Amino acid sequence: MRSYLAVFRIRFIATLQYREAALAGIATQAAWGAMEILAFGALYRSEPSAFPMLFSQTVSYIWLQQAFLTMFEVWYWESDISSAIIDGSIAYELARPLDLYGKWFCQASANRLARALLRSLPVLLFSLAAKEPYRLTLPQTFACFGMFLISAALGLGVVTAFSLIVYASLFYTISPSGIRAIISSLAGFLGGSIIPLPFFPAPVRAVAEKLPFACMQNMPLRIFIGDIYGQEAIKGIFLQAFWLLALVGLGKAFISKALSKVVVQGG
Repeated sequence: MRSYLAVFRIRFIATLQYREAALAGIATQAAWGAMEILAFGALYRSEPSAFPMLFSQTVSYIWLQQAFLTMFEVWYWESDISSAIIDGSIAYELARPLDLYGKWFCQASANRLARALLRSLPVLLFSLAAKEPYRLTLPQTFACFGMFLISAALGLGVVTAFSLIVYASLFYTISPSGIRAIISSLAGFLGGSIIPLPFFPAPVRAVAEKLPFACMQNMPLRIFIGDIYGQEAIKGIFLQAFWLLALVGLGKAFISKALSKVVVQGG
């Protein structure tokens, strides 16, 4: 366990060094969030009662989505892991006295968390300084905020575990471009990245909310804004825990099977 914590800490500290990239991301995400909110605002002005969420909740959802973009989005790609599989440098990984899945999980989650911490605070401060009705609304109770933190940690675990399954598929492909495009689009749509899941038609929403994609950013963000609360929030957290365990087990089995047949050529 100490070895994996060391991997997490080293990668976390290393990722915090990329401040210039974080500054660019902050500007982009703040501008993009503002444009999304203005677009939704135009729709809400036509008929506010036709929407499943209050405008203040939608505004907060978008700000949080932009603040924690690199933490929850599947399209964020770990180039170190994918290149190790594609160019054969995975041979060096296998020579280390660490479980490959555990090392990759710590590495990927540390990268996501560090990048999110670099970008989230400025975006959140910007959203809190915005004028009504475009301001981020904080949770009404400490219990709600506590459940958000638990759900966010589980959401990070779910997206990391799912991403490792995608990386493992590269053992069987020549190029990562195709599967990356398909998975990113599917996860973004079903995970609430394009529009929040409450806006989906009821039959589609009923299915989408049971899938692992809904356990990434959808659950913690909706707990924060108060759209999911009480017993429903507790059930959502248990669903996240279920998918985390299921995806970790599937990912470990997938990578173990791939490594049993992998051949590294070269010298």
